[in-house]
Amino acid sequence: ICKASGKPAIGDDSGLCVDALGGEPGVYSARYAGEQKDNEANIQKLLKKLENVPEEERTARFECAIVCAFPDGRAIRAIGQCYGSILFEKRGNGGFGYDPIFSVDGKSFGEYSDDEKDRISHRGKALRRLLELLKEENDR
Repeated sequence: ICKASGKPAIGDDSGLCVDALGGEPGVYSARYAGEQKDNEANIQKLLKKLENVPEEERTARFECAIVCAFPDGRAIRAIGQCYGSILFEKRGNGGFGYDPIFSVDGKSFGEYSDDEKDRISHRGKALRRLLELLKEENDR
């Protein structure tokens, strides 16, 4: 995109990594239950796989990788992580994807406001880190 436009381009991707499942669904988070990318089916598949996993072993993290690519071939990369656990059932109506079953500090991402979630989320952290790196690059 940046070669075609002559301007920088930013792209990101995120995934949920569940420790008890060896990092699943990871890069397959959006299509965990199939190519139709059905959030509810993804949640139900994950909960089914974890049904006999005790609370203390349901640790997980969201990860976000973001890149700013420049037309000259340079790229700046940042990663953000948010650690939490997988609930036994959905809580909250906010967010999207796995948010209703991902818990941080006793609340699901589905229960956080957008501003609260942005402060602690993997994507918010990655974006803030990218901004720091872009400022450093600009100061050179």
